[in-house]
Amino acid sequence: IENLGFARIDHDREARCGYPEVVFAEGKTIEHCVAAAKAILARAGRVLCTRVDAAMGAALVRELQGAAYVPLARCAYAGDVPGGLRGKIAVVSGGTADLPVAEEAALTAERMGAEGLRLFDVGVAGLHRLIAVLAEIRACRAVIAVAGMEGALPSVLAGLIDVPLIAVPTSVGYGVGQGGLIALATMLTACAPGI
Repeated sequence: IENLGFARIDHDREARCGYPEVVFAEGKTIEHCVAAAKAILARAGRVLCTRVDAAMGAALVRELQGAAYVPLARCAYAGDVPGGLRGKIAVVSGGTADLPVAEEAALTAERMGAEGLRLFDVGVAGLHRLIAVLAEIRACRAVIAVAGMEGALPSVLAGLIDVPLIAVPTSVGYGVGQGGLIALATMLTACAPGI
């Protein structure tokens, strides 16, 4: 553990989990995020920061050698991706409004050594779009299904595949969507196996 005064960096996390600690930037000052990222990068040779806004992204790119900022994913990263491909993960989104969350998931998977297959805007409102990419999804080792509105995509998809599926609700929606609570409730009560 490295004590930065405002944070304690868990440098042993990579040995336990296979990837160094990720910096969750939301709520942190730019200075705190940059300092934490520098400490992790210096020790692990790579760092990923999530929920990064534009000002923080610019600071990270300026302060960390080789850093990149991806605005859609709200992520910044620097350093190498671990060797040895860990498989392909399909990241599937219900609609284009779900893209920031889906892109964050895909980028995170890639930075941790997996191959990310992005299949966006294939929600249940146009089921033919999902069926059209089903063979690509079935070729993956796992699926991350990101959806707002009523959150039905993970249930429908889990009934069609035989690999683990991680259901991720978003706050996208209107009416009784309640800021993503309906999507979350749908995903938590899904009867399809593997979610």
